[in-house]
Amino acid sequence: MRGWWREISGLVLPVDCAGCGAARALLCADCRGGLSGSGAAEVRPASRRPGPSGLPVVYAAAPYEGAVRAVVLAHKERGALPLAEPLGGALAAAVRRSGAGRAGEVVLVPAPSARRAVRARGHDPARRIALAASARLRRDGTAARVASVLRQRRPVADQAGLGARQRRENLSGALEVRRGGAGPVGGARIVLVDDVVTTGATLAEAARALREAGLRVEVAAVVAAPGDSFVRPGAGGSVREPGGYPYRPKIL
Repeated sequence: MRGWWREISGLVLPVDCAGCGAARALLCADCRGGLSGSGAAEVRPASRRPGPSGLPVVYAAAPYEGAVRAVVLAHKERGALPLAEPLGGALAAAVRRSGAGRAGEVVLVPAPSARRAVRARGHDPARRIALAASARLRRDGTAARVASVLRQRRPVADQAGLGARQRRENLSGALEVRRGGAGPVGGARIVLVDDVVTTGATLAEAARALREAGLRVEVAAVVAAPGDSFVRPGAGGSVREPGGYPYRPKIL
């Protein structure tokens, strides 16, 4: 029966690995291993440049390259929704590495997507991954839930192709906490979450909106970040190991 179901599901589900293209697997063992979060560490967005003002400490599970990048894009842009589970596992690893959840409940607050982007994609990638991450954290014994309390209060341009300064200007003042949204998350440890961080502009603006609503946020977690943004202990810059995985983080 199991073999029969695999054959039938192969007619309606992707049969090639989203990461490397290996046949007959939505995600092969090697690519799933790349999303294990075993190298989760602190990152400094925008590589060696300082992050935007107000950016919380950010932790990422994997470098945004190769198979990891392919899996993120397959889920985000091509609607490969079953990939939310391994991506959520990676995000959960980044949340655990941040130390959140060690004392009490942790609330994952996803960076909001523009309504037009959600309509075009047919889903909200960051929220879907956050829900998968919270489920993984609960299975591992951490009290966790998702609170989608942020929204855009004005339209913003597509971030693709924009530099760090342009991204900050594009997002400045663009987000807010939904009416009544502060109440349900007050008192819990808030972790801002997203699929990928590049310059940190989105997470910094999300943190500003939460703080403006009287909420405290110190930590953010993402699935992936540029490979050269992982922090090496004792180093002032961002350094990668030869194999592409991050060193253990330096606590700033």
